[in-house]
Amino acid sequence: MDIKRIILAFALLLVGIIFSSRAWGQQNVAVRNNLVYDVALTPNIGFDVRIAPKWTLGLNAGYRPWPTDDSKTRKWKHLLIAPELRHWNDSIFHRTYWGLNLVYSHYNVGNVKFPFGMYKAVRDNRLQGDLAAVGAFYGRSWRLNRFFRLEAELGLGVGYAWAKKYDCPHCGSYLGRDDKLFLIPKITLNIVYQKIPKKPQVPEKPMIIEPPIKMPPQPVLTFHPVTDNTGKAGILQHDNPVLAHISEYRPYDRTRILRKEKGALYVHFPVAKSDLTRDFRNNADVLDRIIDITRQVMADTTSSVRRIQIVGLASIEGTVDVNERLATNRGEALKRYIQQQVPQATDDLFDVANGGEAWAELRDQMNDVVTEMTTSGVEADGARLAGLREAINIIDTEADLTRREQRLRQLNGGRTFDYIKEHLLADQRNSGYIRIYYDYVPDAAAATINQASEYLQQERYNEALQLLQGVKNDPRAQNALGVALWHTGNQGEAFECFRRAAEQGDDDARENFRQLVKQIER
Repeated sequence: MDIKRIILAFALLLVGIIFSSRAWGQQNVAVRNNLVYDVALTPNIGFDVRIAPKWTLGLNAGYRPWPTDDSKTRKWKHLLIAPELRHWNDSIFHRTYWGLNLVYSHYNVGNVKFPFGMYKAVRDNRLQGDLAAVGAFYGRSWRLNRFFRLEAELGLGVGYAWAKKYDCPHCGSYLGRDDKLFLIPKITLNIVYQKIPKKPQVPEKPMIIEPPIKMPPQPVLTFHPVTDNTGKAGILQHDNPVLAHISEYRPYDRTRILRKEKGALYVHFPVAKSDLTRDFRNNADVLDRIIDITRQVMADTTSSVRRIQIVGLASIEGTVDVNERLATNRGEALKRYIQQQVPQATDDLFDVANGGEAWAELRDQMNDVVTEMTTSGVEADGARLAGLREAINIIDTEADLTRREQRLRQLNGGRTFDYIKEHLLADQRNSGYIRIYYDYVPDAAAATINQASEYLQQERYNEALQLLQGVKNDPRAQNALGVALWHTGNQGEAFECFRRAAEQGDDDARENFRQLVKQIER
């Protein structure tokens, strides 16, 4: 066999072991031996290194040098190198896992009968060559004690072998090539060394309260998931429904009934005007509110304005062309006002849509009036009710907008249209729908704390503690960290965590601290 391949394989293995030794004290490394391989008289070794919370990267290597005498007829010499990637379905190095592996082997095999009729070509001949394969496998791990685990795996791979074929009796006559695709099963029983540290000891001198020698029974400690930090925008949204997360954004189309969408703000315009006037109706309060919200969100480092949606509208009175221009100009007027007050609001933040004549809004208003008149129990004006129903029918059936308005004006001698103008059209003379959409920096700390809380519920305290150590400076983590510390024997540190969280207003921590103090005072 090629001595260079042997040297390279074990050099890689040695580098891996040296690398893994740096993480030894962090429980991140496991070293294993395949017992099935041992039965086949093949010395072997493998190891796994943790690369993520539920992922390990490993390398398996085996070398069978026997027989060393090339004149022997029966041969089964080979070198195997197999890197693999594992995903652990539970915690790391615990319970079940699945994985993918690559296999390379250089071999010299002849006059060998493998079980189950496999590899018949080497029963009466000798093959010398290489193979490469890729496979998948599933395994389960059992903890034996602090130092050893047992692993069992089943898997299957597909690969390609390229080899020279020789007459086996004398292992000398060259018969030609034997290159082929093949399936290779994986049946493994590993004994694994992976050290688990002893349970942490209780500090001799707790930081705040000295626990008695005989601790009382374990209290029932409380904890709850924490909410994401959505930044200034998330805080403002509670009192300002005009703010919405960017995931709720959708482009405007004229079938939407804006008046029934909660949270929007409206800025009004005089009849047939597109000049934005602060002292018209309640414009000043609305404009100041929009500007203040936009400025606060833009000044925040954890949230940002992603979209300002404006829909310009006009009433149905007048010609269609004039109303289309009027709706466009009203939307642009509001955009200009915001940009004058907040120069950071660049054009790409705005979605200014032309809603044109607000026919969908008007029809919805008329339908509400008809419903109220027919269900209120008060005797309705029959002529008015019939006129409004006919008006709705005209909107539904007349596609020409100019002709539609003319027919409404003529309906019932003009009385129906007079009612519409007086009671329904006033609020359509405005710039329409205004919403501000925001986004925030993903709260990775909250996700970590909540994952640790799930581990606490499952009584997986060491794993919860390991996660919480990475976010221990986050005030929201203190209560959960206290629970994990308490259950892993670090009572003194747990008291300190509960105290800090209670001072910051955490009700769970305040209750936990009260319970512990009460038990110690018994």
